Amino acid sequence: MRTPPRPPLDGLKKRLDRHRTNDAARLPRDGFVRETYALPRTAARDKAREWFDRWPKQAYWTAIESWCERPEDVIEFTMRRLPTAD
Repeated sequence: MRTPPRPPLDGLKKRLDRHRTNDAARLPRDGFVRETYALPRTAARDKAREWFDRWPKQAYWTAIESWCERPEDVIEFTMRRLPTAD
């Protein structure tokens, strides 16, 4: 007796890839929401303060994840927080 051939999995693979891409675009794997800014020093300080006022560190684990100085006194930084507070 012969075993039947395997069905093609191309459609399933495409659907899985599309689903994974949509999930990855929505949230990173660790669940944090991140935004990157490149602003003059005073505006960067104000933006960070705005994040900490809007999403308190104790509830949302808000933090400046990384930062670096660019030419002409521009600060590039990434803010992160949890999407919701429990």
